[in-house]
Amino acid sequence: MTEPDQDTELSENYAAAGFARRLGWGARPAVLLVDPAVAYTHPDSPLHLATGQAAADAMAVLAEAARSASVPVVWTRVSFADESCSEAPLFAAKVPALRAFATGSPYAGFAPPLAPAPGELIVTKHYASAFAGTSLAAWLTSHSIDTLVIGGFSTSGCVRASALDALQHGLRPMVVRDACADRAPAPHESNLFDLDAKYADVLTLPETLRNL
Repeated sequence: MTEPDQDTELSENYAAAGFARRLGWGARPAVLLVDPAVAYTHPDSPLHLATGQAAADAMAVLAEAARSASVPVVWTRVSFADESCSEAPLFAAKVPALRAFATGSPYAGFAPPLAPAPGELIVTKHYASAFAGTSLAAWLTSHSIDTLVIGGFSTSGCVRASALDALQHGLRPMVVRDACADRAPAPHESNLFDLDAKYADVLTLPETLRNL
């Protein structure tokens, strides 16, 4: 991690070059919770994140606020038929820990206190982005969604990939820093910085709740 004065200098450098402009909120937001699985919160899981439970708790607050505001909540989950992860062989070859999402794994379910409410969309995916090989883009278009409020696991992986694809599908990505987590502070912060500079607006949970 850089020192505070270096952080300020870097932010000023990016801003001077025209990065980190605000996209702002559109008229029709939806909340996207990316892979909020037990795999990231249980200490025995190979994918466990030290701050995973805190992020899951923040996602629960975000989901309840969205429901209170009649904002749709969309969930993603990774699921493979068995430990071969044959639906995404190269991804599994790169990250063997994806076996945690095989059918029957104790780590594959949603992490408490998180649970989809009746009628909320659950998107099953095999790759990092919530858009890759799924019907998510079509569903968002059919519901006239223009802003995607994103939390989930992990910041440098599926959250980043989903935020980038959201932008490329013409949506305004709002990434909630409190509702994301990674294996270490450095990749978490560096990816939030880069997302905020180029692809999304990165917000705190209180800022997001005020907008919702």
